[in-house]
Amino acid sequence: MQQAGSVKSSRRGRRSTTMDGMPVDDVPWWRWRSNVRSALHMLSDQTFQHECWLAGRPGYGDVTDAVYRLVEDTWLDNWSAEKYVGTIFRDAQEAQSVDAAVLRVLRIMHQVGADAPVASYLEHPEWPDAVRAAREAHMLLAGNDGDDPDEPPRSLEVLAIMLRAV
Repeated sequence: MQQAGSVKSSRRGRRSTTMDGMPVDDVPWWRWRSNVRSALHMLSDQTFQHECWLAGRPGYGDVTDAVYRLVEDTWLDNWSAEKYVGTIFRDAQEAQSVDAAVLRVLRIMHQVGADAPVASYLEHPEWPDAVRAAREAHMLLAGNDGDDPDEPPRSLEVLAIMLRAV
C-alpha cells in the first residue's frame, strides 16, 4: 500500500514524493530549469522565430515543441511556478515572470490550436505581448544563472547533449 503523497515511479522503480500527484523527483530540477529556459529563449526571440521556425530550419522544433518544453515536466499549464520557488526558480520574481509568459503563450496556443502553423502564432495580435513576457522571463533567468541572454538559442540536439552531460 502506498503512503499518501507518494507514487511508484515508472522511471526508476521506487517511490517518489509528489506535488499534487506529480512525482517531483523523477526529473532533476536542473533539467526542468534547462527546458523552461530553452523554451523561453526561443519564445522570446523574434529573429530566431523567423529564421528557424518560420523558415522550417531543422533542429529547433517549432512553437508547439517550445510550449511543450515549457510545461511538460513542470505542469505550469496546471499551476503556478510559485510551487517551484526554491527548486526550479530562485525566487518569487522568477516564478511570477515565468507565469506571465506561460499564461500569454498558452492563451494563444489555445486560440490557434497546438498544431497550427508557425505563422498562425507569429501573426496572432497578442504574439508580441507573449514574446515580450517570454523575453522578460528569459532575461531574468539567464541573468540569474550568469549566462548571456543575447546568445542565439541552442538547437534541441545541443540541449539534449547538455542535459545528458550534467
